[in-house]
Amino acid sequence: MPSKFSFKGVATALVTPMHQVDGTVDEGALRSLVEFQITNGINGVVPCGTTGESATLNHAEHHHVMDVVVEQAAGRVPVIIGAGSNSTREAISLTQHARAIGANAVLSIAPYYNKPTQEGFYQHYKAITESVEIPIFVYNVPGRTGSNITAETTLRIAELPGIAGIKEASGNIQQIMEILRHRPTHFTVLSGDDALTLPLMALGADGAISVVANEAPLQFSSMVRLCLEEKFSEARVVHEDLLMLMSLNFIESNPIPVKSALAMMGMIEEAYRLPLTPMSGEHRFAVRRALEELHLLEPHQ
Repeated sequence: MPSKFSFKGVATALVTPMHQVDGTVDEGALRSLVEFQITNGINGVVPCGTTGESATLNHAEHHHVMDVVVEQAAGRVPVIIGAGSNSTREAISLTQHARAIGANAVLSIAPYYNKPTQEGFYQHYKAITESVEIPIFVYNVPGRTGSNITAETTLRIAELPGIAGIKEASGNIQQIMEILRHRPTHFTVLSGDDALTLPLMALGADGAISVVANEAPLQFSSMVRLCLEEKFSEARVVHEDLLMLMSLNFIESNPIPVKSALAMMGMIEEAYRLPLTPMSGEHRFAVRRALEELHLLEPHQ
């Protein structure tokens, strides 16, 4: 049976705040960030993804961040938990925990480093759906994983029970158009690239899982809402306002710039897990200027 979970709008790919002193997860700042997102109109939150530095969270921390975000969201918006791995067994284990704590869905990244065949991708997701009953979003990001899930394989995976949709971050517009054209009715397509969200929604995508929404949830959710209402001229104004910040968020490896920006906004301490390091001075100046132009350094609620 197809997944009964549907999602339209924007979900924030949350950073994982950490303490500078010892690098541990800053639970207080994480809870405040969830509140900031919900208060500013975001439609969902996604902890423990790439932006949440999931690659350097140990299992206990991964579970803890999951638990805190589900508890803090308290059913007000869907929580789609990053629960993927390049090990199918590990992905199943994380997905089982997400289901046990009441997450609405999981985001499951394509196995990285292993470089599976297209059949390997299919069997990976098939094994997860057969092991855990929870809506699953595939996450295709070949720039991170080293291999691409083709449109043909995506559409094959879409027929598996429990598969709710895909976060598409391949940057391949032709591929995404093929998915949009041939997808089953239940299958949600979300942009995984902030700067491509408006054009992809014009082609029929349902929303985005966003990095820039960490800093600008009100603005980005407004843009996505306008797209859903097919008010693309108005949405383009917001898109153009945010474009510089969207670009700067990737001037160094994500989530270095967005964590630096949130620290400038007074929302988190600027702390990363090695091998990520603080942003360079030149880039830091550019990010601050973009935040100033968007009035994001002013006091927020």
